[in-house]
Amino acid sequence: MHNVTMIAGDGIGPEISEAVAKIIEAAGVKIKWEKVEAGAGVMDKYGTPLPEKVFESIRKNKVALKGPITTPVGSGFRSVNVAIRKELNLYANVRPLKVHAKNFAKDENIDMVVFRENTEGLYVGIEHYVGDEAAESIKIITRKASRKITERAFEYAVREDRKKVTAVHKANILKFSDGLFLEEARKVAEKYQKTNPEIKFDDKIVDNMCMQMVQYPEQYDVLVMPNLYGDIVSDLGAGLIGGLGLAPGMNLGDEIAVFEAVHGSAPDIAGQNKANPIALLFSSVLMLRHLGETEAADRIENAAALVLNKGEVLTEDLGGSASTDQITGAIISEL
Repeated sequence: MHNVTMIAGDGIGPEISEAVAKIIEAAGVKIKWEKVEAGAGVMDKYGTPLPEKVFESIRKNKVALKGPITTPVGSGFRSVNVAIRKELNLYANVRPLKVHAKNFAKDENIDMVVFRENTEGLYVGIEHYVGDEAAESIKIITRKASRKITERAFEYAVREDRKKVTAVHKANILKFSDGLFLEEARKVAEKYQKTNPEIKFDDKIVDNMCMQMVQYPEQYDVLVMPNLYGDIVSDLGAGLIGGLGLAPGMNLGDEIAVFEAVHGSAPDIAGQNKANPIALLFSSVLMLRHLGETEAADRIENAAALVLNKGEVLTEDLGGSASTDQITGAIISEL
């Protein structure tokens, strides 16, 4: 039995979270879900979109599955998601970009993993007005954070038998901040290549990287980069494999892991049984592997891929007319 925090979120979050829990149960994995509330819908109840109970539960269980969360305007949070990452020091945002359905992908050979530094860069939110005519934002890049995210990328490459790590940056222009990131990435690469020379290392300027991903995706494997670039590049990659509705994500710290769908809360279809649970389901597959439930994770991933490739039971965002319940049932049938 695994104890896992569930943050269903708001909008379509509760529906897709319930669907994922049903599929995991059908796969035979025993999970005791500790459900906690967060998001715009709990403002009246708690006076905050992010109650302390959320952090208490995640710190206790060490593992959480999180649905989409809306950040209310004027609450004091720039983003509930960012606040969770910063409070729990979830410094690595990891987005596998793997093709599960050839019909939706731009190139069936895509199999990349984006490692995005999650705690600094422009997302620290240090900004101010300069008079009435300008605004200034401060970008923070540290050696420690740059080193940790690159080490995490190389650790993954070694463990998963990956062949190459590419550092993504804009050090040709931002010579101090991105220059520091690239310097630390090269140091980590040099250390790892002494023991794992089979793992190649290179670096790419971020605008060129975006073009390379579209034109030659088969040439890339593990990508590591600062916060803003990771946000953009991982969504570009999601577009290449079929969209955010098929893209999983996870946020990792040294002890805590939060697995999440990376799409929005879609309040316009909330409660209508129309939501696509696949992205959160693939995120739960990552969670199950983290928990050591590899066999069940593989079965769920394969079952979902079969449903997607058959194309007979798809939600509206995937070009079909199936309900959340119907696509959930189809996946369970394939199990």
